[in-house]
Amino acid sequence: MPRQLAALVCVVCVCGSVNAVQLTLDNKALFDAIGIGQSRFERERVAFHQPYRLRVARPPVDWIDVITPFHRVVLAAEARARIGDRVFGQREALAVLSETPGQIDLVVELTFHPQNTFVGIPPYDIALIGPNGTKVQPLRTDRYPRFQARVASPTPELPSPGGAPFVGKGDPVLGGTLVTPFRGAALDPMALYTVVVSEAGKELARVPMDLAKLR
Repeated sequence: MPRQLAALVCVVCVCGSVNAVQLTLDNKALFDAIGIGQSRFERERVAFHQPYRLRVARPPVDWIDVITPFHRVVLAAEARARIGDRVFGQREALAVLSETPGQIDLVVELTFHPQNTFVGIPPYDIALIGPNGTKVQPLRTDRYPRFQARVASPTPELPSPGGAPFVGKGDPVLGGTLVTPFRGAALDPMALYTVVVSEAGKELARVPMDLAKLR
């Protein structure tokens, strides 16, 4: 089988399968994730990312990206391939995972009303509500204001930690990104959760997150 066709079959099979979230990746999972990230078939890579993006479209929340350990490796391999570096293997993947062991991140994208008077991102809270009503809080919430128009992308654009100020320098805050890491061990990898965004106890948006449909 030609190499490109084999890669396409691999991506389609992985994208089409239903798995529970894997907090620890074995060799096969690492191979699968790297293969997807390095695939030359953009359409299949975009299709893979779609289940990890939770559409909200309820101001100020645009969407929420779910970054599982498997998804994190795909994104890292994809980023390296995008700059022409395909020397990304198991060792590099394990190094990426070692930075956030057993962690699931939610990347919340925001757009504010153009006439807002914000000097930073408001103190929005992100929490998960489990099937039994249990509330799970993130380890922390990192806030990255955005002072330019958003550039649409089918994959998450992860901010560099510490790379953006909490308060701007007089420029209007057009939106921003919240990154909220959750301890994977506190979550049921087969459960349906509800992501709730709130401010001072007032609910702003909610969206279901089915971990059983992710990997």
